[in-house]
Amino acid sequence: MRFSSIGDIVLTSPIIRCLKAQVKDVEIHFLTKQSFGLIVTTNPNVAKVFTIQKKVSEVLPALKKENYDYIIDLHHNLRTKQVIWFLQKPSKSFPKLNFRKWLLVQLKINQLPVVHIVDRYFEATTNFGIRNDFKGLDFFIPAKDEVKQHEFPETHLKGFVSVVIGAQHYTKRMTNDKIIELCNKLPLPIVLIGGKEDVINAHIIEQALGSKVYNACGKYNLFQSASIIKQSNLVISHDTGMMHIAAAFNKKIISVWGNTVPAFGMYPYMPAHEENNFLAEVKNLSCRPCSKIGKTSCPKGHFKCMNDLNTDVILEKAVAFTS
Repeated sequence: MRFSSIGDIVLTSPIIRCLKAQVKDVEIHFLTKQSFGLIVTTNPNVAKVFTIQKKVSEVLPALKKENYDYIIDLHHNLRTKQVIWFLQKPSKSFPKLNFRKWLLVQLKINQLPVVHIVDRYFEATTNFGIRNDFKGLDFFIPAKDEVKQHEFPETHLKGFVSVVIGAQHYTKRMTNDKIIELCNKLPLPIVLIGGKEDVINAHIIEQALGSKVYNACGKYNLFQSASIIKQSNLVISHDTGMMHIAAAFNKKIISVWGNTVPAFGMYPYMPAHEENNFLAEVKNLSCRPCSKIGKTSCPKGHFKCMNDLNTDVILEKAVAFTS
């Protein structure tokens, strides 16, 4: 069980793969929100996907009929507890470390282990005796959603940088001015990646940068955007689901961090290619992190975690990654 969101669901893929490969005669079903169901449906290691719109009561009778042997809870909240209570089957979850996260956000005391959340997810599988194969994340693109090279401008056919301009929360996203400043310096053409909610910002960025940019925001679905990511020479992304999708393809990634911090354990997971990830962040800010997820505005008003980012440092790494 994992209800949301895109990145969190992608981060469950090593658990699914290792269970399927290492447990004899296993059949894996997945419970998630309806809006994220397709992400799991494309995974060949998952036999059946159940989805909810709002409440788990929507699917409880159907789940009961399956007569499961075991429940792996990778969300660990009130709704997953409802499912476990209703099904009355053995189950196991993982340590969410909420109190330690609270300490870091509220008191800036870091007692979090240096362990990625994927490795913490594996703690929910101890009864199966499976091992992490360290092959990283999986993300499967349907053939119909593969973006062909001829769809790109001629200027982008010899290589490009995918820049993911959006984020779920304002404080996880660079300002348009900072994105423009960075993109102006990049050595390769740029594809702007984002959803319909990013169209206005993308237009502003496109207007400032001209033909150096191919604006893909709002023109492609999730899988098509992932296909573009897969074909790029480098991915620059905020702390978003697209960052984790890029990690699934072992892309070279510059991940940009604002109010959230890698210490939460949600940085790009590429255990066999750790050298492909560069964390761009403003360190030693007394106000950071101000939230474990994000906010609609900077609580201090200065937004230093993004405004003080050194784009020259990011450029230096981008050149090294693409040369």
